[in-house]
Amino acid sequence: MKKRTVGFTLIEVMIVVVVVGILAAIAYPSYAQYVQKSRRTDATTTLLTAAQQLERCYSQNFKYADCTGLPSASPEGYYTITAELKDASYTLTATAIGIQARDTACPTFTLTNTGQRTPASGQCWAR
Repeated sequence: MKKRTVGFTLIEVMIVVVVVGILAAIAYPSYAQYVQKSRRTDATTTLLTAAQQLERCYSQNFKYADCTGLPSASPEGYYTITAELKDASYTLTATAIGIQARDTACPTFTLTNTGQRTPASGQCWAR
């Protein structure tokens, strides 16, 4: 009688490794881009929260210049937050830092007291 062996040959294993490698090479860039886009909410949420804080302060002091306690960075740390405060207006800016600085489509976000958002493209502010 002939004894039959059970298992995989080296060629079969190598073919599986190659197929998995090809699938990973295709999927990883899409995944990285998705993660980069999802981190944009770190900036937009922080700017909108800071704007609410400024509006509450303005309703009490009737000027933005006296408002304090604004964040200097986003909660997740992917953006630095700066504020240009004047008596009757403000401009909030979120600038990408670290690994998020690779996001060339939306590296900087701004929000003004009139609600003007830049970049104006919907892809940057979309959730």
